[in-house]
This record gives sequence, C-alpha cells and structure tokens, in this order.
Amino acid sequence: MVEKHLRITGLDCMDCARGLEESIAALPNVEEAQIRFFDGTLMVRGDVDEGSLSKLIAKLGYGIEGGNTKNITPANQPNAILGFWRFLLQRIETQLALIAGGFVLLSLVTAWLGLPDWITIGMQIGGLLIAGWPIARSGLTNLWYSHTLNINFLMTVAGIGAVVIGEYFEAATLILLFDIAEALESFTNERARGAIANLTELAPTHAIKLEGQVEKFVPAEELALDDKILVRPGDRIPIDGIILEGQSDINQAPITGESIPVWKQPGESVYSGTVNGNGRLILEVTHLVGDSTLHRIIEMVTEAQSRRSESQKTIDKFAQVYTPIMVLLAILLATVPPLIFGEPFLNLADGTRGWLHRSLVLLVISCPCALVISTPVTMVASLTKAAKEGILFKGGIYLEMLSKIKAIAFDKTGTLTPGKPKVVEIRDLTCDNKDQCDACDDLLALAYALERHSTHPLAQAVIEAAQSRGVTDCYPAAHDLQVRGGLGIEGRINGRLMTLGSYQLFQEEHIISPIVDQWVKKAESEGHTAILLCDGDQVRGFIAVADTPRTNAKQVIKALNHQQIHTVMLTGDNSSVAQAVGGRIGLADIRSNLLPGEKSSAIAALQEQYGVVGMIGDGINDAPALARADVGIAVGGGQNAQAMETADVVLMANDIEKLPFAFKLSAFAYQLVRQNIIFSLGIKLLVAIIALLGYAPLWLAVLADMGVSLLVTLNGLRAMRFES
Repeated sequence: MVEKHLRITGLDCMDCARGLEESIAALPNVEEAQIRFFDGTLMVRGDVDEGSLSKLIAKLGYGIEGGNTKNITPANQPNAILGFWRFLLQRIETQLALIAGGFVLLSLVTAWLGLPDWITIGMQIGGLLIAGWPIARSGLTNLWYSHTLNINFLMTVAGIGAVVIGEYFEAATLILLFDIAEALESFTNERARGAIANLTELAPTHAIKLEGQVEKFVPAEELALDDKILVRPGDRIPIDGIILEGQSDINQAPITGESIPVWKQPGESVYSGTVNGNGRLILEVTHLVGDSTLHRIIEMVTEAQSRRSESQKTIDKFAQVYTPIMVLLAILLATVPPLIFGEPFLNLADGTRGWLHRSLVLLVISCPCALVISTPVTMVASLTKAAKEGILFKGGIYLEMLSKIKAIAFDKTGTLTPGKPKVVEIRDLTCDNKDQCDACDDLLALAYALERHSTHPLAQAVIEAAQSRGVTDCYPAAHDLQVRGGLGIEGRINGRLMTLGSYQLFQEEHIISPIVDQWVKKAESEGHTAILLCDGDQVRGFIAVADTPRTNAKQVIKALNHQQIHTVMLTGDNSSVAQAVGGRIGLADIRSNLLPGEKSSAIAALQEQYGVVGMIGDGINDAPALARADVGIAVGGGQNAQAMETADVVLMANDIEKLPFAFKLSAFAYQLVRQNIIFSLGIKLLVAIIALLGYAPLWLAVLADMGVSLLVTLNGLRAMRFES
C-alpha cells in the first residue's frame, strides 16, 4: 500500500479542507485520505494515480507545494498589513477579483454618464463572471466528487440568484466581497499555521562538526550518532547530545519552558533548539535530527490536531447536518410564501425584497465555516503556546478535559519530590556505631548487587552510595532476579537468596528483630524511606533514604487548591514518610502503602467521588494509575522518552512548576471555544431573522459569514498570548 504525503496550499477554511479530503477519498483506489488543516499536510493511502490526484487538487482550486504552488505563506511577514496586501496580489482569485472590480467601477461610471443600461449591466455581469469563475468551478467540482455543499457552491447559487432577480450590481459586489473576505480568512489561517511553523525554526539547519582538529560546517541532517560537534557561546544547539568538554549555562526555555538557564557540565544532556550561554562546548551526538527531542515535540503538536476535543467533535457533527437543513429552509423560504400566501417571489419596484432574495441571504449564511473553525483554531493556538512553555498536550481532547478536572492525584517520588533521594543512614545488626563500618559497607554492597541495573529512584540512591563508598566490586551482580510487586526485589548472590524491600514486605514475610524495627520506625518518623535487607533468613539491617519535597511543591498545591481542584497524594511509601512529605507541602488527602494496582483503584474511587480526575507522576512506575485517570500527566519528558510516549500531557521539565499554568491555559482555551461557538451561532441567527424580515442585503450575509470566521479565528489566536 503506497502512502503519499503532500503539502496543500490555498486552504482557506476547514469546511473547504474537509470537502477536499472527501473529494480525494472518492477517487478510485484511494483507501484513506486525511488533511491536517493547520499545517496543510495531505496523507493519501492507496494506489492512486499521482497525475489524477494533482489534477483534482488543481480543479478544486488548490495547489501542491513544491509543484504548482498557489501562494506563498505570509506567516513570517513582520508587518501584517503589508503581508496581507502581498498575499492578496499572489492569489489568482484576488487578481481576477481586482480585474472584476475594475469592471464594476466602470459600470458605475457608465451609469453616471447616462450610457445605455445594457452597457452597465454587461460590465457588471462581466465582472461577476471573471471573479466568480474560480468560485463556481471549485463549488461544482466539490459537489461532483464529494457530494457536499461548500461555501463556494452556495456563493455561486447566490450570485446566480441575484442575477435572476435583477440585482446585477449586488451580484458582482457579493462575489467581490466574498473574494476579499476569503483572502483575509486565508491570510489569518496562514498566520495561525505560522505559530506551529515557528517551532521548526528553533533548531539550526547546520552544525560545526569536529574531525580531529578540523572544523567543518555541515547540514545538521548529515550528523551521525557519536559525531563530535562544537557549540560556540551564544549559539543555538543544533542537535541532542552529551557534553564531552566544557560547561555553560543553557537556556532550555524552548524545550522545557524553564525561565532560568540551567548550568550544564560534562556528562549531562542538552537538547536541540536550546541556546548555549557563555561557555564553549564540545558535544557527542546522541540522537539524529529526526529523533531529537525538538523534532518529537513538533511531531506531537502537529499530530495533536487529529485528536479532536469533544467540543470539536460535536461541532463537526452539527455542521454536517446544519448546512443541508439551512439549504432546505432556504428553498422552502423561496417557494412556500409565494406559492401558498401569494407573497412576491422577486423584488418589487418599491424596494421591497422578495422571498427569493431573502432565501439567498439565508443560503449564504448557511455556510458552517465560522462554526467549524471556532474550536480547532483555539486548540492549535493553545497547543502551540503550551509547547513553548514546555507542556505537551497529546490532543485537543486532553486540553479540554484538563479544564474539567475536579481532583488530581500526585505520585510522591519524582513528582512532589525531585526523585533523586540520597542514602542518609545505613545500619547493620553488627554495626560498631562508626560513621562507616565494614558491616554497613557489606550490607550496602549486597544491596548494590541487587539494584545495580535498576532505574528506580530509590535504587539509584543505593547505586550512588555504593559508588561513593567504593563497594561496587565486592559482589557479582545478582541473578534470578524477581520484582516483588512494587514492594522490593530478590535474587541470588553467590548462591544465597537475598531480599531487598520495604518495611511492609518484610512485616509480611520475615521476622524483624526489635532493634531493627526500632531503627526503622525512628527513620520513618523523620520522613525517611527504609529499605530492609534479608540475607538468607536473617534480616541484616536497613538503608534509610531521604527525598525532600520540591522547593515549589507547596506553591503548586496552593495554586491548584485555589482553582478549586482537590489534591491528593498516592504513594507506595509508608504512612509516616507520606505524612511527613505531605504535611510540608500542605496536602490533606494522603494515601500511602499503595501498590501500583492499588493506585489505579484509588483513581477509580476518586472518579466516583469527584468525576473527572487527573494523575501526575514520573511515568516510571505509575503506568496503571496514569492510564486509569481521565488525564495522565507525566513529569520530566525531556529526560524520559517513555513519559513522552505514554502520558496524555507531558511536562518537559523535571518539575511541576508549570502545572498550574497548564490548568489555567486549559480553562482559558475552553472559555474561548465557548465564546466562539456562542458568537458564531448568535450572529448567524441574528442575520437569519433580519433576512426573514426582508431587511438583509446579500453583502450583509457575506460580511456576517466571513466576518464571524475572521473574528473567531482572531479570538482563538489570543491563546498564543496567554499569560497566567
């Protein structure tokens, strides 16, 4: 099965894009066709003839970028007014409209000079034909292939109807206004697309590759894994890598949204698109351009368009029945009053508008463009703004859902705490109470042999302590390892069965001596996590690990509570540790001693109590709870590829500081969506009432339809400037 990807130009509205999509899908041998409106990407799957595909796209009035392009995007034009006029002159429709406008102006002159009416009418009809031809061709082609009534078809019918009732000047003016309004809407949508396109410009296209002592300026796409590159002070980093030499302050705001530069030194990772500070760095390439963190962000933001919010799905379903119903009403409006009640069909000499004129106005405003665009433009602007702040939403559905959350559950380790605990105490039964005795070192060495390949934060603390004490070579790595359901791990070291795990596990399966029990309870009362070790049948002692709350955790919890969101901690740690951490940051609802499966059950209980519930964790051992929640949020996506792939929302920074902003942005976006829907329907209803009363000229219907489309687009784009 062949899959083609093309960039379509000239997409003015989402309803038109949907018509193009349906027309292409109707071609022979096309299995599937999808258009992403905001980046103009068309995906066609099937054995379709490329020539037939290009011909159809051209017939419908669109172009293919890289081939016969229809216009040049003005998204990067700093001066919007200048950009708009340049955009107008580049559109074939607008060029024809300008010629047609000349004919209409000449018709006014001929009328003023008192020349015969046939000259004036001929010029007006000529202008109508010149400006209306591309519109009529697109509308009729769309009807033929996809059997749908788009705005171009409706405008064609309205123009013909205006000629029938003798309103030649109004017919020509109608099409001219439509052309200009369509161009303005297209220009605005291109500006919206530019918001996403700007993300792609964050990464430089070239890099300085080091080959021995030689520096070569090469395209970033040519870099391979393990290549060495030079990043000068002030340069933007072109690709993901690890620092080999040098240290510097890195502005990671484009990726993580962090406002303060982060100090980086050898051994630490850097991301493409971030900006180097004052240091000279030599990097080793760790990801190709297509696999870089920035590329994945752009890809996810773009793909998020296809995951529509519930509001968007509802509006799309409504739009599919709205236009046919309005067309039927227009037909009834044109026929029923004249045939049954004897009302005038055509306009009267005294200026009274007949029912055909009124039906034509209703026909023009039946286009669902404003309604269809009202939600997605807001969602795309919000998704892009969130990405610039280091927050990735996997789709509009999650952006909207976040605004409805009434309770959010936090994992502790790696979320409310940095996830980098340190070993603060080691006690063996035979300890001689020295700061570092041989028995305690032996206990740590055994723990290291069990945990040396684990990525869990507590295991990393054990590994770091073992390395600092120099006991990593005392024992071989344990074999026959078994994870004990989130409570611990066991394996064999030199033939002996060893168990390392939580106090809860040891209470159930081992006999703990009173002295070890006393040590553990004292450590837990101080907010430490105790890890016990059993050598065969004997509980040797314990390792105490401390992970203090993040410095901004208290402010985050306070901000969420202020937004009327219930906050709760779900942790596998014991009650003493959980209460110690939760108490410091202001959490009242603390649930401890939970296995991964029990966290999922806790989420279900919260859903029964509060309705829509979110869960935030580091994505390492929270998968069941994250999946069960209505919205799963992962922390540290920049350092955890798994979190980026599995969660619904990803905080790129290894921090929760941006969480309140995500909730506020979500609420703001949902507010904009409601404003746009109410405004769109309200204006259409108002014009419909005016049309029924006979007071609405055709040009008012055009301004109402296209004007509302423009206004809801501009209103939706406000999300790009949102500040909490």
